[in-house]
Amino acid sequence: MNESILGIIAGTLTSAASVPQLVKVLRKKNVDDISWLMLLVLISGLSLWVWYGFIKDELPIILSNSFAVLLNVSLLICYMIFRKS
Repeated sequence: MNESILGIIAGTLTSAASVPQLVKVLRKKNVDDISWLMLLVLISGLSLWVWYGFIKDELPIILSNSFAVLLNVSLLICYMIFRKS
């Protein structure tokens, strides 16, 4: 198997780990068990991976981490919308 394809598949599966959490939040409109600080740290780290991917010109790193950034930014937006003040 081509190593780029393997990297994209592995990265996408790893990044998709956030999908069940996002679905649950959207269905229940409850973010009580989510840490906004964890999301900020995770988004920062993932964004640095995207940057690293561009520096190294590695499409699997860019695609998988961009997908993860998108999912986790969506979770952060949900957190801001659904949190109880």
